[in-house]
Parts: sequence; C-alpha cells; structure tokens
Amino acid sequence: MADSAMTEFQPRVFSGVQPTGNLHLGNYLGAVVNFVALQESHDCVYCVVDMHAITVWQDPAELSRQIREVTAAFVAAGIDPVKHIVFNQSQVSAHAELAWIFNCVARIGWMNRMTQFKDKAGKDKENASLGLLAYPSLMAADILAYKATHVPVGEDQKQHLELTRDIAQKFNNDYAESIRTHGFGDAYFPLTEPLITGPATRIMSLRDGTKKMSKSDPSDYSRINLTDDAEQIATKIRKAKTDADALPGETDGLKGRPEADNLVGIYAALSGLSKQDVLNQFGGQQFSAFKPALADLAVEKLGPVGSEMRRLMADPGHINQILANGAARADAIARPILDGVKDVVGFIRHH
Repeated sequence: MADSAMTEFQPRVFSGVQPTGNLHLGNYLGAVVNFVALQESHDCVYCVVDMHAITVWQDPAELSRQIREVTAAFVAAGIDPVKHIVFNQSQVSAHAELAWIFNCVARIGWMNRMTQFKDKAGKDKENASLGLLAYPSLMAADILAYKATHVPVGEDQKQHLELTRDIAQKFNNDYAESIRTHGFGDAYFPLTEPLITGPATRIMSLRDGTKKMSKSDPSDYSRINLTDDAEQIATKIRKAKTDADALPGETDGLKGRPEADNLVGIYAALSGLSKQDVLNQFGGQQFSAFKPALADLAVEKLGPVGSEMRRLMADPGHINQILANGAARADAIARPILDGVKDVVGFIRHH
C-alpha cells in the first residue's frame, strides 16, 4: 500500500543568476542558452541574486546597471517573463526572512566546510563578510521559498545544493511534529534535486585558446560581447587567432590546437551540432573559408540578441517594470510558504 502521508511537491525550477555586467559569448553559451531551454519543459523562477552579489562590496550604480543588464540578456535571449517569473531577489523579502530562520537551522561547521567560501575568502577569512560565510543559507532560502524541486547547477554549486538539502532535511526533522500538527504532512520542504543541463560549453578567448573568455581581459578582441553589433562580431572572428594548418577531419585532430578547437566549438554550440558534425562539413578547409562561415552564423544567432538587449537597456523603466511584475508574482508564491514556516516554528503573526 502506498504511503498516503508522503508530501507531494509541485515540480518547479529555481535558477539564480549573479548580476554580472559585460556579458559575453562565454556567459551566453555557458549558461543563458541552457536557462532558455529549461522554460520549454519546466515551470521556472529566474532570480537575479543581488543580495548574494553584495557579500563582496559592489559599487551601487554599477550594481543597478548589472541587475538590469542580466535581465535584458535573459529577455533578449528568449526567456518569457510573462509565462515564467523573472525578478531580482531583494524585492521579495521572503528570501531574507527565510534565510534568517535557516541561519538558525544550519550549523557553523557546515558553513566552514564550504570549499567556495575558502576559495573566495582566501587567506584572510577573518576579514570576509559574514554574508559570504552564510551565503549557502541564503541560497537555500532562495530555493526553498518556492519549494523548488529542481535547480540547474554547475560543478561549483553542487556542494551548496547538498547543503540546501541538508537544511531542508534538518528543518523537516527538527519540526516534524509541528509540521504534522499544522497539516503539512510528513515534510514541509522538498529535497531539491540538481538539474544537470548537459555539458556547459567552455568558450575560450579569441586571442588565446588556452584562456577562458573573460570580461576582464584587457583586449576587447578576446571576447564577443552580447551587445556587440554585426560588424563588431564579424571583425572579432576575422581577427581571431588561428594556426596555419587546415581544419582536421576528426575531432582528435583538434588536440594541441586550442584556437582551432575553440572556434570549432563555438560553431558547434551556436548551430546545435557536434564538433564532429562541423568537421564533416569543414574538414580539410583553411580558416580563410571557415571564419566567414562562423562570422555569418554568429551574426545570425547573436545579432538579434544584441540588438534586443541594446533596445531594452535604453529603456531602464521597462526593465524595472519586468522585475517589479516578476517580484509581485514571486512574492505571491513565497509569502504563503514563509507564513507556513512561521507557523511551524511557533512565531505569532497577524492572519
């Protein structure tokens, strides 16, 4: 006989995105494309995590600009802010309120074990912000304020997602009796599962195939910015570093040729083909033939995203409205979940 007390959770995906400015092709193929694909099959909450951003000091004007830029990139890339929810974290107070309760559930030892804190705080961890240490507790609140069942995670966030599950499990255990008494069954929170979105494409610099494409590289020719126009995209690909040999017919032939490997990888990712498919088409040809084809493809795929992003960025009021609408809808989901937590914990609130 099935256990009728098992709490069923409605499938929901929570995606948190850091507000970073100067988004480039690496961000687009590494993350944005995956997030856009998720909306076809899942009920999605996309959150620009501005409260996480300030665990390290941010210039206020720059932070505002970056929140808008990330929002513009998502919408320009095809995320539908009407069918799904797009908002910035700080507009929904449930994140901060639930994070405090989770600060009281999570243990200091759990936080100290987080490798990302050790990496980010470096040698002088006494001088890191308390927020940086408690970051995973807020991340758990981000996810569980919506009782999200799935979260797309890269390798670097897997440990934090495990911590989210630990916090959910401990809350469910610590308050088991109260959860049952309040009619929530045998678990208040789901144990969120990672959603592996396929291998993220690692895009390297156009000037050095051994280095990741980065917004901090002094040369603008090393990256394709999402806001670049058609001419800039084509010029950067034309000037991209290559070697003198023809393209190989097999992927094995790309070994030891980082620039060739990178350009073939970019073509593959933009066209939805495998690297081998691309080499079946271009193997034996010189870069002088391949680069124009890659430039045309990049302009075709990225041109519309860039022009839409520039249009949106020129109208900050419109982006603010998208975020405000998203925040109101996010709050409508999170508020009753937070109210339930308060009841379970024993807080008194006005009904």
